[in-house]
Amino acid sequence: MSKDDFPVAEFSERLGRVRRAMAARNLDWLVAVHPVSILWLTGSEAKSYQEFQCLFVGANDEPLTVLVRAGEVNELEAESIADRVVGWGGGVSENPLDAFASLAHDLGLIGRRVGLEVQGAYLHPYHYLGLRDLLGPDRLVDATSLIADLKLVKSATELDYVRQAARMADDAMAAFHDELAAGKTELQLAGRIYETLLSRGSGIAASPINLVSGPRSAFSHGAPTTRVMRRGDFGNVEFGATCRRYTATLGRQFVLGEPSRRMVELYDVVRLASDAMLASIADGVAATAVHEAARRVIADAGLDRHRVHLSGYGLGPGFPPTWAEPLHFLDRSSYTLQAGMVVTVEPPVFVGEEGLGARLIDNVLVTATGHATLAQYRRELMVVS
Repeated sequence: MSKDDFPVAEFSERLGRVRRAMAARNLDWLVAVHPVSILWLTGSEAKSYQEFQCLFVGANDEPLTVLVRAGEVNELEAESIADRVVGWGGGVSENPLDAFASLAHDLGLIGRRVGLEVQGAYLHPYHYLGLRDLLGPDRLVDATSLIADLKLVKSATELDYVRQAARMADDAMAAFHDELAAGKTELQLAGRIYETLLSRGSGIAASPINLVSGPRSAFSHGAPTTRVMRRGDFGNVEFGATCRRYTATLGRQFVLGEPSRRMVELYDVVRLASDAMLASIADGVAATAVHEAARRVIADAGLDRHRVHLSGYGLGPGFPPTWAEPLHFLDRSSYTLQAGMVVTVEPPVFVGEEGLGARLIDNVLVTATGHATLAQYRRELMVVS
């Protein structure tokens, strides 16, 4: 993604929404740390998230200022709409907190009310403590969800990128199905998926492929291995395709040879739970209600304790380690669906003592009247003779 992937007016509209949300919380400044927040406001997808980085957003018309490691300065200057890019480190040892303190004084953050994104994957506890001490614990506000919530409803351009990613995912699943056979390793099959995605124009997804088979099929997020596929194997595959970092995920269940009665039973439960979720998705529906629709199906089958994963979540641009947004289909979720959101539907059943598990994964666009499924690959159990 770069600044050229969206009209200037769309970036301006996003910034305006952020500043209105800041005003509602009485924030003078927002310090964004999540790479998706920086991408959404500036267009940069630089790998500066591997070290300390942040975006300074003022409540008024202050220039957008980014602090990144020196190796990413050229990229942000060329491909983002940031008004000012400041680098730290580079060929010398430098504590990024020293660079942050210098910028904070220069921009006038000290003594002001500042919102901070507190992101577990992108903000080291040492850095958080240093920022808290510098800005003052009585002036620092947790603003982790401020931008994250604003970007849940996608624009027309964002949805176009998601749809392109979904078409790539369909192609990759078809290639996986064609390649699936006894004697192939899980890694060989994963390679076929990656080959298809990259050749179709997908970027590298934020999370690696999940691909499990045989006794590993009870692993809900197992990575592919050198295990050789055998006749009788039950398994699951899930992966993400991306277009300008916007992600579409797809997951299907497969079996080599004739499935056992138990395999069919687990698959049927997951399929029914998924159908129940799809039937409940619409604008204005509580996320908890969608989750409960799936949970009831799984519980009625006597498998509730094997529901080891949430039923789905909001899906957005992705950086390692995840493409997930804060909207979760789980009990006690505070979110309500709105038209324009993209969510995953993936109720799970993983029975560790049996070495079996099942999960279907589809992406859905919430609409005013219901939903539209994005990827179109058939949802039946893949049976390969």
